[in-house]
Amino acid sequence: MNENHILELDEQKNELGKVEISPEVIEVIAGIAAAEVDGVANMRGNFASGVAERLGKKNHGKGVRVELNDDGILVDVSVVIMYGVSVPEVAKLIQENIQQALQTMTAIHLSAINVHVVGVQFEQPETAATIEEK
Repeated sequence: MNENHILELDEQKNELGKVEISPEVIEVIAGIAAAEVDGVANMRGNFASGVAERLGKKNHGKGVRVELNDDGILVDVSVVIMYGVSVPEVAKLIQENIQQALQTMTAIHLSAINVHVVGVQFEQPETAATIEEK
């Protein structure tokens, strides 16, 4: 399937109509769920999302890619983690948080949640002005 397809929920069909969810909605939910995990410094987006954020538009789906294919729904998350945290533990918490958020909000079952650690955020060094104040 193509990323532009709408995901139709079979269990949500009734006499009133059907429920469809856009992949962008899944990206936003997964992005917020991943950013909530302790140890995640920020989400990694592309150049366009960085420009949009600088112009004042918050992009909650930044760093998340949703792929709809024959095997199911695949979510790829790219994150920058804080220095000193356990990478496997943070990645597992990200996967669990995304799974729970999507299950609760959309009743969607994912085939895989892949976490890509693309960087490490070190603590910000103290500025000269802050050091002089002490």
